Amino acid sequence: MKKTLVSALTTALVVGAASTTFAAANPFEDVPADHWAYDAVAQLAADGVIEGYGDGTYRGDQEITRYEMAQMVARAMAKGANGADKALIDKLAAEFADELNNLGVRVAALEKKVDNVKWDGMVRYRYINRHEERATDRAVAAVGVGNKMNTNGLLLRLEPQMTINKNWTGKARIDYNRDTEMDDATNHNGVSVDRVWAEGKYDNFLIKLGKFNVKTAADFGMTMDYRIAGAEAVIGKDVKVALRGGRLNVSNSSAFSHGGWSNGPAISANRAGATAGTAVEGDNVGPAAGNTVTYYGLEVYGTKSKFSWGLGWQHVGGDKNNTLRGSGKDNIDIFNVGLGWKFDKNVNLTAAYAFTSGLERQTVNGVNYNFDHRGYKNSAMIQLNYKGADKSKPGSWGAFVGYRHLGDFSTIHSTYRENGPMNGGEKGFEIGVNYTFLKNILGKVQYYNGKELWSGHKVNAVWTELGFYF
Repeated sequence: MKKTLVSALTTALVVGAASTTFAAANPFEDVPADHWAYDAVAQLAADGVIEGYGDGTYRGDQEITRYEMAQMVARAMAKGANGADKALIDKLAAEFADELNNLGVRVAALEKKVDNVKWDGMVRYRYINRHEERATDRAVAAVGVGNKMNTNGLLLRLEPQMTINKNWTGKARIDYNRDTEMDDATNHNGVSVDRVWAEGKYDNFLIKLGKFNVKTAADFGMTMDYRIAGAEAVIGKDVKVALRGGRLNVSNSSAFSHGGWSNGPAISANRAGATAGTAVEGDNVGPAAGNTVTYYGLEVYGTKSKFSWGLGWQHVGGDKNNTLRGSGKDNIDIFNVGLGWKFDKNVNLTAAYAFTSGLERQTVNGVNYNFDHRGYKNSAMIQLNYKGADKSKPGSWGAFVGYRHLGDFSTIHSTYRENGPMNGGEKGFEIGVNYTFLKNILGKVQYYNGKELWSGHKVNAVWTELGFYF
């Protein structure tokens, strides 16, 4: 949005220049005394709201940027105003909030007075084509061999932010028809409040209370990128410490599920026609009963110059009604570590490793399970990133190439599942690109080629997304 400085005077007059006697001398040589805005320009210059240019000119017919307009609004805010003038300043502050924040001007309180709720969101289209090479030794008759899955769905997502006071904000994520199919135009579900929480910020201390997303910072989301119901506290600036805990619904998150798109959170020896006698190694993971487990997490992470690092511990626990099936344990402890290096402003490399402690060979229903044999206890990834698309900058783009090994018991719900085509219990390569076509219109394409850990059978997928942000 651009406008001339002369037309911008209508805005700037709210600082009170219109209600005063214009006795100040005009400092700008290109504003003649008979110009309609002469008195206003003189008074605004005297009040420090406008400064003009270094050569003593005002250049009233020249277009200004949003940043320049924000500077005028910031000076008007500093000067203060009452009544209708103040109401107009508040509206301008809300309009130029991003630019004012860049100038170091806090406008949260002003936004609250203008509108207590700020809405962001997107309309998202996803198409995923995933092919799994299946084998009959798993006795999955309903799935078969060499199966394909196509996801062709549309989503409307609303993300309101509610100003509570200068430190606290209420936030939520509301999804409408997450599984809307474009093929047959059906709606498989309606509105869901996916997340809702209160967030408090005090200098270098952040606290969240409610149902919110947890993305493990130490390993760039390799171990977990999903919501919990509970609390989180993060303290620190260059080095941060995060402590969180709550309840995790393993049915919604497909926690610890592995291998193909048909697998659910309770991958048992009795699933899909399999029996205890025909189950194969790795087939028996997930919760034995119930849908919810207790989750705790502790992470320490930071960035110094071009180097970033992180250490973490994630704990998932069942209870008397919810033993983690196949592990022979009620509790799992995952330790994760991550490292990152920034070569320059465009290129960076990230790597991470995680392992689960305490899992040994188990015998369940007469079947032996060795959790080290195929890497079920360990996860690792390495990824090279180039630039990255910025939805506010048309023409910006980015690309990445990476390798991941996601063990069943060492990934709760990885970001590579949440934001890509790869499941837990798989290993392989992934490459992707992202591009901003127009402002707030961003597209992504990712290709994955890998194998299931338990069988070695091939998996490949194309994952695409087009987002319209508002």
